[in-house]
Amino acid sequence: MEIKPEQHMSSFTKSVLSDKAPEFKTKEYLGNTLSLTDYKGQKIMLSFFRGASCPFCNMRIRELIQSYWKFQERNIAVIAVFAATAEEIAQYACKQEAPFPIVPDPKLDLYRLYGVESSPKGMYRVMMQPVKMMKMMFSGFFNMKALKDKPILPADFLIDEGLQVYKIYQGKDFGDHIPLEEVLNWD
Repeated sequence: MEIKPEQHMSSFTKSVLSDKAPEFKTKEYLGNTLSLTDYKGQKIMLSFFRGASCPFCNMRIRELIQSYWKFQERNIAVIAVFAATAEEIAQYACKQEAPFPIVPDPKLDLYRLYGVESSPKGMYRVMMQPVKMMKMMFSGFFNMKALKDKPILPADFLIDEGLQVYKIYQGKDFGDHIPLEEVLNWD
């Protein structure tokens, strides 16, 4: 993974909106090279997830897949990043055949670059939401491996056509992402 050192901002999420999004060049889970600048001229939703076995993450991936045509209509690219290896992504998240790139980042380089937060409280917060927990239990994605994943909180970065950060959404629990309607209504 190639990261430009002058853009490494561990506290990026605390920076001012409209700052240039930190540039990166990496490979998605199939081995294809991916760079943020590849998407210049297009809106981007850059979404960070926990491990590839995380049921809440896989529920969100399913939601993104089901709404993908709406993103295409609005010229919004979706890039998903997992704190997992390419093999783990293939085993779990990509069984759903996502039409957008999914990036493995087991060393958390992009997470640090974008200042994505971790907190064990994320698990406790989601456990206090019975409806969300029931949906997860019956989603078909529940597994025990996810309990060992790092306690990374989801984060979504909306990046405009000029690669400026438009919005940062830092999740409060393991299943908390920016509402899709908010992304789809982004002017």
